[in-house]
Amino acid sequence: MRIPAILATLALAVVTASPAAAEIISRSENAFTLRFEGQTRMGPAGVADAFSQVGQWWDPAHSYTGDAANLSLDLAPGGCWCEAMPDGSRFDHGRVESVAFGEVRLHAPFGPLRTMATRADLVVTYALVDGVVRPSWTFVVEGPGVGAMAEPVDGVMGGGFARWIAHMDACAAAH
Repeated sequence: MRIPAILATLALAVVTASPAAAEIISRSENAFTLRFEGQTRMGPAGVADAFSQVGQWWDPAHSYTGDAANLSLDLAPGGCWCEAMPDGSRFDHGRVESVAFGEVRLHAPFGPLRTMATRADLVVTYALVDGVVRPSWTFVVEGPGVGAMAEPVDGVMGGGFARWIAHMDACAAAH
């Protein structure tokens, strides 16, 4: 068995073993809010860095190039969640609004939300509770008709959240 296959199997085991909660916490015709919560074995000091390694954990099926390695995330105010395109250009998926220990805020109108949303705010938090790091994402989206997008966006973002948790746990296990 090759090392990548072993790591993929380990990641799948971690994802299925890690308690995580996902929920559409509100929805109307023109807005929805998603919330994802979980826990990781990674210490709080490494969480933001692991989040910035988006090319290592984002699902390549939800990128324009089909290759997550083309994704990057600059965790500085104004930093880009970008994708390198085959023609050498970069596609801007979102922008970092603020970074503080325990919280990252982004304006992130991913995919079809780019043309629909007047607001698409992703807030990433991670708190140390009883010795365990508990990361969460809250995604607030507003715009004409976006409420109908809640389930498909929940599926994509929930998958991203689970892959991020698995990435953090794999990094923690490697150290």
